[in-house]
Amino acid sequence: MRRTKRGLMLILTVALMLGLASCGGTHRGDAVYAVEAGSAGEAAALEQGWEIRAVSSQAAALMEVQSGTSDRAVVDQLMAGAMIGDGTSYPDLVLGESLTEEFYAVGCRKNSDLKDLIQWVLAERYADGTVTALAKRYGLESMLVELEETAAFEPSGDTTDTSDVRYIQQKGTLLVGTTAFAPLDYRNEQGEWIGFDAELARLVAEELGVQIEFVEIEWDSKLMELESKAVDVLWNGMTLTEEVRSGANCTAPYCRNAQVIVEPGV
Repeated sequence: MRRTKRGLMLILTVALMLGLASCGGTHRGDAVYAVEAGSAGEAAALEQGWEIRAVSSQAAALMEVQSGTSDRAVVDQLMAGAMIGDGTSYPDLVLGESLTEEFYAVGCRKNSDLKDLIQWVLAERYADGTVTALAKRYGLESMLVELEETAAFEPSGDTTDTSDVRYIQQKGTLLVGTTAFAPLDYRNEQGEWIGFDAELARLVAEELGVQIEFVEIEWDSKLMELESKAVDVLWNGMTLTEEVRSGANCTAPYCRNAQVIVEPGV
């Protein structure tokens, strides 16, 4: 009888250890990860083989975890830094591990000369300290990528060409495809778009001599919106993925980032 009890205790101990190993790791096999549809976070989660719940934005992904309808979220590190922890919109959520290292760039239409103008403007404003000052204002100074000087942009003298720059100047408005993504693009209390990327886009609009309009789009269909000319540029913390590189004419990276896990605090 004593041997039977001892054997039973051994079995229970092993079972408990196996249970702890399966539940106490960083990721449970049955966890559901909220991600923004079409985002780098979605790609990172799928690469891990995790079950995902695709939602309309990264803010919505955080809300999923806050409400308990998803176990964790995979979002950009920059957003996590601005949105979770004490004094933020989600004080009960905490930062988990980093899954990737990546870079942000601006996306223009294929073969668009707008890319060259944007790179020139950003390099000039980086050299005079404007970009660094804006990054510091929005808490992103440590994430900046040094922008090398480029040759001054010279528009084509051929009025019959397919210049994107000329097209935008003729219609008088730069349409910026974006989503609400603090601290890069988001609305203030007056409903105006602000943020690091929004301020950089305004610098380009000023150089073009046109008005700027921010168009909130479904990020999952961003390349289609760009190609159809519903927007002129994608500027919203856009990660340089293979899909983006093949579907858009992208600038050099201007900011670094990572995909990170956000989970409930203990």
